[in-house]
Amino acid sequence: MPRRKLRVKAADSARINAELAELRARLEIRTGWPEAVLAEAERAAESPRLPEYDATDLPLFTVDPPGSRDLDQAMHLAHRPGGGYRVHYAIADVAAFVRPGGAIDAEARRRVQTLYFPDHRVPLHPARLSEDAASLLPGETRPALLWQLDLDTDGAVVLADLRRALVRSHRRLDYDDVQRAVDAGGADEQLALLAAVGRLREEQERARGGISLPVPEQEIEETLHGYVLGYRALGPADGWNAQISLLTGTAAADLMLDAGVGLLRTLPAAPAAAYERLRRTARALDITWPDDLPYPDLVRSLDPRAPLHAAFLNECTGLLRGAGYRAFDEARGLPAPADPVHAALAAPYAHCTAPLRRLGDRFAQEVCAAVAAGEEVPDWVREALPGVPALMAAGDRRSAEVERACVDLVEAELLAGREGEDFPAVVIDVDEQRPARGTVQLREPAVRARCEAAGGAVLPLGGRIAARLTQADPATRTVRFAAP
Repeated sequence: MPRRKLRVKAADSARINAELAELRARLEIRTGWPEAVLAEAERAAESPRLPEYDATDLPLFTVDPPGSRDLDQAMHLAHRPGGGYRVHYAIADVAAFVRPGGAIDAEARRRVQTLYFPDHRVPLHPARLSEDAASLLPGETRPALLWQLDLDTDGAVVLADLRRALVRSHRRLDYDDVQRAVDAGGADEQLALLAAVGRLREEQERARGGISLPVPEQEIEETLHGYVLGYRALGPADGWNAQISLLTGTAAADLMLDAGVGLLRTLPAAPAAAYERLRRTARALDITWPDDLPYPDLVRSLDPRAPLHAAFLNECTGLLRGAGYRAFDEARGLPAPADPVHAALAAPYAHCTAPLRRLGDRFAQEVCAAVAAGEEVPDWVREALPGVPALMAAGDRRSAEVERACVDLVEAELLAGREGEDFPAVVIDVDEQRPARGTVQLREPAVRARCEAAGGAVLPLGGRIAARLTQADPATRTVRFAAP
């Protein structure tokens, strides 16, 4: 599920890059590679395990952020004879390059997932694989797990099949490319089908009672007048692309549940108190939330481009607390969850579409590939499965720590030297035990930070205040405000 994302749009800043390097050192983030890993990656890139089935005539395309090279997925969409749609979704076959028990495998289990800093990416796999030999780059023949997902005219799944195949992506697009083509009415058949299928899958999600959060990306841009912090709102094309990935993840979950072995992405239902807190935040941000309006419908009514709506959508990620992984292997005494439904999606779901960037996806892929082929799940997968949820939980904690530290650092850098200045702000949270303390959302720049009322007064939840900056220290990544 989405987290608040952070990226730098401007040219590198030597000062902030140095601070980020120090941050990586403090967090003990390993950026280099052991020689054994690099040597094994080179050998694997030269001689991967290749499948017999050749699907390189399928004109696949990718949709990713500009400049991305670790391309996990490629797709092709078509009308089905007699009505409905056919989606082919190719996912990089990392297991074709990674030997179980080898040096790359061991290093990936230490790293767990790719970490994103504003200035630097710390990948799960060496670049020779993740950005080259295993990546679904355009014009290159690659081994992949190729899903065929047949949908009816309403977008519901009527058939899901999977096989290993050689594939070739024919073109690389980014989200803006897709959006511009669709908005201008000049989309080719593939992009028109992506929009059509994406919208149908969003309706399927709505009918189930699920919701995908369009969480804006927080961006830092360096200008002639200093740093500017804002949000990049996700557009419809981001959502259509995400729906194809979610479609595959739900198909994978169903396949594994039927087989009695696999790895699910899980999320329990949020408690009532979490929704009440979110309602208070909505009031604080002038967002109308009628009592009879379901939460998913409220989210769909918001405009991620509006700063206060963007702030609210970021607060909605609080409902995702408790997300985790659940391994099961009923033949070996590890039962499947009694309720496998992912609360936000209102359906069982598995992470399986980003194996270049997320460790657990490789295991889920291998289970699905074996089950779909009518073969036994490999022993190395079954032996590893019970321990994968703990590995993924540790990786998620580290990723969250990195994300929070980066945001804190950039916010402190942005505000440094402006201590004593007042900023228009909204109180979006108050500590119930200590109501003089809480959190404010600045209207400009897009910063959230701790705030304390003077003289022990109560912070007015939802109130608009002039928050005075009392501390902005990049060295300690600390930003603090005081209320009058």
